[in-house]
Amino acid sequence: MARVKGTGGGAIFVQKGKEPILKYMFRHKWMYLLMLPGIFYFIIFKYVPMAGLVISFQNYSPFLGIAGSEWVGTEHFKTFFMNPDFRMLFVNTFSIAILNLVFFFPMPIVLALLLNEIKNKMVKKSIQTMIYIPHFISMVIVASLTFTLLNTENGAVNQIIFAMTGHKLEFLSDPQYFRWIIVIQNIWKETGWGMIIFLAALAGVDTQLYEAASVDGAGKLKQMWHITLPAIKSTIIIMLILKVGTLLNTGFEQIFLMKNSLNSSVAEVFDTYVYTLGIAQGAFSYSTAVGLFKSLVATVMVLSTNWICKKCGETGLY
Repeated sequence: MARVKGTGGGAIFVQKGKEPILKYMFRHKWMYLLMLPGIFYFIIFKYVPMAGLVISFQNYSPFLGIAGSEWVGTEHFKTFFMNPDFRMLFVNTFSIAILNLVFFFPMPIVLALLLNEIKNKMVKKSIQTMIYIPHFISMVIVASLTFTLLNTENGAVNQIIFAMTGHKLEFLSDPQYFRWIIVIQNIWKETGWGMIIFLAALAGVDTQLYEAASVDGAGKLKQMWHITLPAIKSTIIIMLILKVGTLLNTGFEQIFLMKNSLNSSVAEVFDTYVYTLGIAQGAFSYSTAVGLFKSLVATVMVLSTNWICKKCGETGLY
């Protein structure tokens, strides 16, 4: 706003025009420079490889290349949809995805709320550190620990069960346990890391609100329900939308390490299927079509979740 002196001795304010974009970018040049590594990362590793999606519409041959391979249109998609494996992959992938959404997604929020109530900074930092550590452990080590604990020969968990019941459970080979093992691994490994964003959001809550609620007689649970959760609601919504976008990425490394011939009926998901056909068997075009279908479904899920959140009056991702 620009102040201009009026004829009657008063002052009027005139709206200035918008600042030119180049001038604005130059004024914030250091911020834009900080963005460059991230921009280059997405261009090189995310957008450039998308050019290879064209082989999902071809009978791709490495010897002929993309330009020389035969164009077959949507033939690979039709083959995949009519394949009996389609239903199995869809059910297995979505089963693990829904379990992760229901049981894993709320855990960082709950843990952040509990840690937020700890007033002793040293105790709070110590607990945070211990919870963060599993995130930095390789999934290979996590799978090895799982095998060590659950195997039927000398696994600690099975030893306890055998001492109490007189029999052992086939955790690693029985299909009914596979999905729960995957979810528990995710909770143990990633809950502490996912908690960071919610702790940052909780740090911005006005403490005067708690003091006022305490004066009015509200206990800790009521303060958490009526003050803390509404204050971080927008953060929860945004993280939910982002989580929905990655639901179908069930984790190739984790599934591949825990999968075996006895539990493959529930362990085969889109990611492992693409690896088996595309890398192991060389069906590049077919596996690319499967991967493209999964990506399209994930995109629709993100857009739908964002639309529903905005229709319900919440802040969307965009």
